[in-house]
Amino acid sequence: MPRAGLSELTAFIAIAEHRSFRAAARALGVSPSALSHSMRGLEERINVRLFNRTTRSVALTEAGEQLLRRVGPAVADLEDAVNEVASTRDRPSGSIRISASESAARPLVRHVLPEFLAAYPDIHVEFVVDTRLVDIVADGFDAGIRVLQDVPRDMIAIRFGPDMRFAAVASPEYLSRHESPKEPHDLKQHRCIRFRFESGALYRWDLEHRGKTASIDVDGPMTLGSLNLMVEAALAGIGIAWVPEYQVAELLASGHLVHLLPEWSPSFPGTCLYYPANRHPPIALRLFVQAVREWASRSQ
Repeated sequence: MPRAGLSELTAFIAIAEHRSFRAAARALGVSPSALSHSMRGLEERINVRLFNRTTRSVALTEAGEQLLRRVGPAVADLEDAVNEVASTRDRPSGSIRISASESAARPLVRHVLPEFLAAYPDIHVEFVVDTRLVDIVADGFDAGIRVLQDVPRDMIAIRFGPDMRFAAVASPEYLSRHESPKEPHDLKQHRCIRFRFESGALYRWDLEHRGKTASIDVDGPMTLGSLNLMVEAALAGIGIAWVPEYQVAELLASGHLVHLLPEWSPSFPGTCLYYPANRHPPIALRLFVQAVREWASRSQ
């Protein structure tokens, strides 16, 4: 039976994550030629091609993707075990990799991480900003951040945000040129700013009022993949944006933006930090989860 050593699997994961032999070699502190030789040896021994290589890029084959899904979490668990043992002698260490949108990560960066990183200087936290609803286990993340209703059932979720209310907003300048919508379907006649997920899907505007719902496939001159840019576009008078109300609360209070159809603004359960329920979380993640819980309880 062909065998693969831990160093080979670690090298394989590094190449897969960096999509580059040269970048992976720098991260591992070895030469690109040594790394390439190691991977050729592994592929020959298991008789499977793991990477498609060109002069400009490196991509996983289907077999490589399958191997990464299986060995990525296993190698991470081994590294966590070593870090945890080392932490019992000295102080907690390790890395936490979290998938989140920029707006969802912002409260933790602002309110949790300053105190947490000061208390645990040997723990490294990485946020990978992404609007896709990724599979955190398959993609090698320790945790993710989503609204509660989007958290998979086999995950442990720690809610840290209030209910999220969406709002249709526009600038006074835009409304000076267009009559304010009085019903949800009036939005079809307006210049709306659309949001596209990285998956390619367009976000529909789902409005709700006293048990009535309206799902509007709006149209307009601009599509963006950033909520912050949508707010900027609304401020510039380009059109109507559909964004979380907390993101524009100060602009609404100052009159720079106007809340349209406020009675139709739906609320959703707030954001959560979540991680797999069927895996023993490493000490770095356990400490971070504890910090988020404590901050959330203080913020209620």
